[in-house]
Amino acid sequence: MGVRVFHPDWTWPLWVHGVTPRTDGRRARVLPLPVPSRQINTMKDQPVTPAAPSDIKTRAGDIALVGRPNVGKSTLLNQLIGERLSIVTPRAQTTREAVTGILTTAAAQLIFVDTPGLLDPSYTLQRAMLETALNVIRDADLALLLLDATRPDEVPSGEALAALIAKEESLFVVINKLDVAAREDANALHDWSQRVLGKQAVEIAAATGYHTTEIIAALTAALPESPFYYPADDLAVQPVRFFVAEMIRETIFEEYEEEVPYASVAAIDEYREGTDPIFIRATIYVERESQKGIIVGRAGAGIKKLGERARAKIEAFVGGHVYLDLRVKSMPNWRKKVSSLQYLGFPVPASMRSEAGDAANRRTGRKQRQRSKRAE
Repeated sequence: MGVRVFHPDWTWPLWVHGVTPRTDGRRARVLPLPVPSRQINTMKDQPVTPAAPSDIKTRAGDIALVGRPNVGKSTLLNQLIGERLSIVTPRAQTTREAVTGILTTAAAQLIFVDTPGLLDPSYTLQRAMLETALNVIRDADLALLLLDATRPDEVPSGEALAALIAKEESLFVVINKLDVAAREDANALHDWSQRVLGKQAVEIAAATGYHTTEIIAALTAALPESPFYYPADDLAVQPVRFFVAEMIRETIFEEYEEEVPYASVAAIDEYREGTDPIFIRATIYVERESQKGIIVGRAGAGIKKLGERARAKIEAFVGGHVYLDLRVKSMPNWRKKVSSLQYLGFPVPASMRSEAGDAANRRTGRKQRQRSKRAE
């Protein structure tokens, strides 16, 4: 079932950045009003040194933003970059894939990678999310671990903790949410960081920017000397389609409750920039027919409201009018199936693909044996 949502003229607050569309559908130039344009780049280019005095030695590298779910990683990324790249909701496990944001100064390029929360996985999607975070930790030049001062008992453990300890001198620790936390809880995390990681933690408040300048300075000093990997005005590496899908999913988190947001994923089926308005067709996949009915709502009221709110965000992002065509389909148990995750574009580790293949072979073998017995 699909409900087309076409917009009237819309006014959106100027603090939201816009994007000048490109015709290839993959790259867009970000315009954080009213400063000069900066660019979303979709691939890691060859090292590029922007215009700068020749006597300046530049530094560049990847910095993994890691921590338990809902510790403020996405909020910190947005604060550091100065743009709203990662979606943010009060609920845990909002981030499902790595999101890259680029901060370029006169002498350094800090490539931040926001990661899914370090959780104890209970189904296939969560396993893939954890593997994504662990791979980012292993591959990054530096890792910045966020601890939540409002939840001092929730700290990394198991495989995630081992990966962090292995970073040694390239690991930094911050205690977030100092603007709302109790002093004794923050002190407990200071003790844990020193005792378990051998690191002195820095207190920050990502929501307000408290101490983020000091964090940038410390990370910059620790980066390796290197030419810049991206042009100086690049902000992100994901394609525009990725951000559009994330805005739809963020709106689902804002509009619906309980399990529906976690059982939902948005996929962009068509993105046509050569039209005015820009034409976008997207499908929201859920796990059960009952969830489909909840999103659509009575007489389509639910999906109409969802489309209006999501479209407003997308229009601000692309800097133009948008025709948003939303459809809802059920894909049973997509979070638990490797094949469904691959179809939806989630990065699935090779080990999980191999396990899924082995399981499929076992099922095929059982069916063949059952057919043989019936034939006898």
